[in-house]
Amino acid sequence: MNGATVPGTMQPYALTLDRFIDHAARWHGTSEVVTGGDGMSMRTDYARLRDRSRRLSGALHALGLGPGDNLGIMGWNTQAQMECWYAAMGVGIVCHTLNPRLTPEHLAAMLDQAGNRVLALSPDLAELGDTLARACPGIEHIILLDEPGAEGGQPDCGDATVWRYADLLEAHGEAVAWGQVDENAPAGLCFTSGTTSAPKGVTYTHRSNYLHTVHQLQADASGLRAVDTLLMAVPMFHANGWGFPFAAPAVGARLVLPGRYQDGASLARLIREERVTVAAGVPTVWLGLADHLDATGEELPSLERLMLGGSAVPQALLDRLEQRLGVIVQTSWGMTELSPLGTTMPASTPRRDAAKSGRPPIGVDLCLTDAEGVPLPEQRGPEGRLHARGASVVESYFGQDTPAVDADGWFDTGDLATIDAAGNVSITGRAKDLIKSGGEWINPREIEAIVGALPQVAQAAVVGRAHAKWGERPILVIEPRKGADFPDDLLLDALRPRVARWWMPDAIVRVPAMPLATTGKIDKQRLRAEYGKAA
Repeated sequence: MNGATVPGTMQPYALTLDRFIDHAARWHGTSEVVTGGDGMSMRTDYARLRDRSRRLSGALHALGLGPGDNLGIMGWNTQAQMECWYAAMGVGIVCHTLNPRLTPEHLAAMLDQAGNRVLALSPDLAELGDTLARACPGIEHIILLDEPGAEGGQPDCGDATVWRYADLLEAHGEAVAWGQVDENAPAGLCFTSGTTSAPKGVTYTHRSNYLHTVHQLQADASGLRAVDTLLMAVPMFHANGWGFPFAAPAVGARLVLPGRYQDGASLARLIREERVTVAAGVPTVWLGLADHLDATGEELPSLERLMLGGSAVPQALLDRLEQRLGVIVQTSWGMTELSPLGTTMPASTPRRDAAKSGRPPIGVDLCLTDAEGVPLPEQRGPEGRLHARGASVVESYFGQDTPAVDADGWFDTGDLATIDAAGNVSITGRAKDLIKSGGEWINPREIEAIVGALPQVAQAAVVGRAHAKWGERPILVIEPRKGADFPDDLLLDALRPRVARWWMPDAIVRVPAMPLATTGKIDKQRLRAEYGKAA
């Protein structure tokens, strides 16, 4: 055979997540990972973090965990949790992140469903760990993670063995080889937030998270660089921490983790002392920061960009953040089932409209359909149901045989959206949030956007209230901005010229603080329970 006709080949380079921390340790080994605490900080770098993670892999093996097993992790953004992630994923153990703000009953159900035998948690959650260990007899070991300034007792935890993190490393910490994992093997497990329906488990693979990291690092997405210092205020238990635990080491960016302290004063101190350039988190986090800065007069000159996601951003808050902090605010849209990035507004956009969440990165496809799932003939302009597909989009939920996608691979996000001529997506509402009044639909998102643009309003939400004649009627719930004093007519006057008369809310409810779900989104289930019953 003529050698010239033999096709060439490329190396079989598995897309596994250990490669990110290996790369960071080799090429950016001295870049810091800082964990904030109560007036103190814990510091390491990527080289040392990788070494400790490899030793922890050996310790997890000693506790009986192997490829395919789920390691429960429940805690705050810290160095120790980063080490747990890479220690587990490096040897094929699945990181099952758990939200400590959920009820013990919900957490126990998730632990049982996942078959967790080992649970790692922050020391201040020791009492919750005790409760869960007693509720879940399958848990054999509890690991109390190291955190700066953290206090917590030594829980009894029934029959489970309790390990202090340092003691576990001393007793069983032995570096083991990484990389013997198939790229299509499970790497992470995260349950959806359940703000609009029952939580469902989403399984991430090494390949899906690797490619999601490529999405996140594109210039018009996070565009992280080695010279950046990233403050990751989004919880690591919230949809992979938006992928930043992988994206930061992938480029060698300095990483700042706030621990359990995410109040305005603590975040301002971290941003100032660590010279943070990019910060990511839900809008309510940055609302607290802005209130703190207004009260103290502090400035944060190093900060260049804020990345917001997780829920709708009121235009008034976006404008306030850009003007007060002198930063660029990047809005985004995503969900747990998308790993989570769906779209991002580029930092280069000259004027940022809070209603627009930007375009999808390469690797994420979007499509608008009608209520029956038929693609709209015109994708630019009309409102439709938003569907997604791609390498980092869910195909089926954990423990379910039925696919979560249609025959063509499209996943129905449950969101309503429009796409403008430039390709920018605007989420116009949740299909489940629509209010049917007298046989006609009312979209709460449009009312919320108008009211939320008022500088006197911190947050706004609209829910349906049962009505004997009309079926449902809209109720407007607002959290006034701190110190603002204004009549209801201010809100109604803003709505009257822009919405139909029958869209006008039947009542306005003021709350001192908007109820939030565990991920920082407005908890509409709770609002419906409190205000959705017939008057």
